[in-house]
Amino acid sequence: MATEIYRDAWGIPHLRAGDACELARGQGRVTALDRAWQLEVERHRAQGTSAAFLGAEAVGWDVFARRARLDDTARRCYTTLESRDPETAAWVRAYVEGVNEGLAQGAATAPEFAATGLAPGRWEPWTPLGVWLATHILFAGFPSKLWREQVAAHLGPDAIALFATDGPGTSGSNGWLVSGERSVTGLPLIAGDPHRYIEAPGVYQQVRLSCPEFDVIGLAVPGVPGIAHFGHTGTVAWAITNAMADYQDLYEERIRRTGTSFTGAGVEVLDPDGEWRSADAHMEVVEVAGGEPVEVEVIETGRGVVVIGPGESAGEGELGEGLEVGAGDHAETISLRYPPRVTGDLGFSALLPLLRARRVADVDRAVDLWAEPVNVVQAADTEGGLLHRVAGHVPVRAEANRARLVRAWEPGHAWHGRHETPYGTVDDGLAVMANQRGPATPLGVEFAPPHRANRIRALLEERDRWSAADLPALHMDTHLASAAPLLDLLATLDGLTSEEAALRDRLLRWDRRMDADSTEAASYAALRSAVVRRLAAHPAFAALAVPPAYPEVFLPWLALLPRIAFALEGLLKARELYGIERAAVVREAVAEVAAGALSVTWGERHRLVPWRALGDSDGDGNGSGNGSGADAETGLSGDHDCVLCTSSVPGLTDLSARGPAARYVWDLARREDSLWVVPFGASGVPGSVHHRDQLPLWTRGDLVPVVTDWARLTREYPPGPTYEARAAVHEQVADGFGTVRVLRLDPVADAGVVHGWVSEPRAGFWGMNGLSEEQVGEIYGHLDTLDTHHAYLLVQNGTAVGLLQTYEPEADRVGECYTVEPGDIGVHLLLAPAGVEGGRPGWSAALMAVLAEFVLVGLGRRRVVVDPDVGNEKAVARFLRQGFVAGPVVVLPEIDLPDVYLPEKRAQLAFLTREVAFPG
Repeated sequence: MATEIYRDAWGIPHLRAGDACELARGQGRVTALDRAWQLEVERHRAQGTSAAFLGAEAVGWDVFARRARLDDTARRCYTTLESRDPETAAWVRAYVEGVNEGLAQGAATAPEFAATGLAPGRWEPWTPLGVWLATHILFAGFPSKLWREQVAAHLGPDAIALFATDGPGTSGSNGWLVSGERSVTGLPLIAGDPHRYIEAPGVYQQVRLSCPEFDVIGLAVPGVPGIAHFGHTGTVAWAITNAMADYQDLYEERIRRTGTSFTGAGVEVLDPDGEWRSADAHMEVVEVAGGEPVEVEVIETGRGVVVIGPGESAGEGELGEGLEVGAGDHAETISLRYPPRVTGDLGFSALLPLLRARRVADVDRAVDLWAEPVNVVQAADTEGGLLHRVAGHVPVRAEANRARLVRAWEPGHAWHGRHETPYGTVDDGLAVMANQRGPATPLGVEFAPPHRANRIRALLEERDRWSAADLPALHMDTHLASAAPLLDLLATLDGLTSEEAALRDRLLRWDRRMDADSTEAASYAALRSAVVRRLAAHPAFAALAVPPAYPEVFLPWLALLPRIAFALEGLLKARELYGIERAAVVREAVAEVAAGALSVTWGERHRLVPWRALGDSDGDGNGSGNGSGADAETGLSGDHDCVLCTSSVPGLTDLSARGPAARYVWDLARREDSLWVVPFGASGVPGSVHHRDQLPLWTRGDLVPVVTDWARLTREYPPGPTYEARAAVHEQVADGFGTVRVLRLDPVADAGVVHGWVSEPRAGFWGMNGLSEEQVGEIYGHLDTLDTHHAYLLVQNGTAVGLLQTYEPEADRVGECYTVEPGDIGVHLLLAPAGVEGGRPGWSAALMAVLAEFVLVGLGRRRVVVDPDVGNEKAVARFLRQGFVAGPVVVLPEIDLPDVYLPEKRAQLAFLTREVAFPG
């Protein structure tokens, strides 16, 4: 059984197949159709080849990916998977086959490929593992150890605690579990929102996967099979947040050359036993679009991969080309040790058991196999079972490894196995996870402040019973508890001017909610930014203002101003801060803000700026990338320490690049009462109706109902590849549009896809709403027996995109309403839903130009007549734009035959001649 692809009203794919492997193949294919550009960007990022089409801005990442050996690690982990878990390896291969089947077709609808000159490539069996690894390699924030090293070097080890807070690029995710005793149905609820950098397309894909073994809805990572992080099988549901565990180590390494030329030199590294030993080393080249290639030396020691090379670290000396061998001739580098590179296990063996889970115990066993990243997991089932635990590989090693860099040449820093799993509790029927200290405390160094977790629990405790419909309100809570230290200092100020005093009094009366329509929230943010800038400019922190010459991928963790911004609460509360008079700093900031006469709202300053691979373009001509255009006009509520965690960088910008990458509510009583939303939409194709249709809901806090009734879904069937073997009556390649094939409609094979189209409310004018698939097939079976009427399926780049019917006007009721001329041919046209056709501007015009070629030239006709219902204004306008000339409005009589009934219809006749369609 080939995978059947259905979609709901939001374009979310629901897939059904005969077994898990065929289903994985279908998941890969539909992901390639919907998100070809995103998939190829992620594949190239995992390989370290993205600069070849994205240009110089991508070089820093590619250099890191090569040095960290992400692609090689993915291969290594896939080899392990093949030997230990061949079933999962075959399942992953099936997904990859589906991606490869759909990639060219998906790329044909994605304008980014043409914009960059990128041709879709080929996925390998290990590519999904590479995508997963590239997505999460920086998730644990190991570059924070570089920051702590700088703080300790310039301010002393005790100063590290001043900056110990949720820093740049880490987490803001929320999750909460409500037991059955606290719900209106008597069964548990799970809700939350993973916070990441907001990307377009989004980092999570809403999907349903169904086969005889399981039926799961959830949020998938595009490029990875299954549903790893957030899922609901009908009897059990699960969700995760970042555990904030520390499981990656950085080592200072001493290396030296063993030859006299850079090209032919070997590399040796000093080991803990005092011996110099050979290290693996080779050169690679990063190609750069519009620039010169960049050579990268890839070195791996007994500890790990060198991510900061010779001359880039803050150690002693540099190692240059042609360095002579001699005593003391060495350079300092920094290597990274991360679990998948060491163990060859990325945890993919957990993915199939999660899909097959029926109870909490099944989820518990599945996540025992989890490796990367380390998460806090919550789960609940229909029997009232609850789970709250940590999952992932955290190595056992010395305490020094966890906090800062350690010296590779000194003993005592090796790994010794894996930490046991910490479990949490469900207190008073509630459990909250928001990256705070909790069950993962023994495994981490820095955690998020407790504000979000405390606020969620306080809100949950306000009611005795909760329903699924009640919980989305918690997602949108904007109370900012971390504002207290700054406001407390503000309250101590006196001797202010009248404007300054008015600002102070207004902020002290403020309800501390970061609402988009609040001018007080904007004023508070302006004051906070002014304080952050002054602290960052203070001479006490001058040594930290200029980071060392590390590779650019690590610089966000080393920038002083963001570190001050995210540590502001602690810096203001510290007993002493290097002699800085903090009240004076706040006074200066008040003067600055009061003089600015700020009157804007927080939403006017706090706007969405998602990351896009192409930077300044959404591919649809609206210029809405990275801070301009439509997205930047989306004003947001929330702030970094709110439950609605829409993070900006105070002191630098109020624009928000991080926030809820999805929201979900899982109802264990009735899966149909579950809810979800993503920031943009199900489609990654710019211009598609489902590319951005969820953005207004996401902005205001609304969620989309989960649909599980197959009868309420629209089927796209059969899958595109089955069309390739069928003969075409007309085939044409249109520039910028792809290949269009006109196939004779098969009343049996094509009944499913046609039934899906004619059953939609928008197709009411077609006259088949309410008919079964069998009835639709019978109607077209009758049509197939006629010499005067013909039906065709229109296929663009392998996807069915429309239904064309032609007829002889004198043999049709329309012939009774106008004077039929020799060479006339009648046409009825039904286009596929926008989610199928891509929704691109000019799409229908390009298709109709091909059809005009087929009908007027291929069939040798002189004039086309169409008769859309006068109420179908879109169809009428579409024909007129194409050059049709409006004729009279007529009344077509009803037809009542054994196989078909057509009611009376008021039609707008329109005509297109060959001379108009093809002038000259």
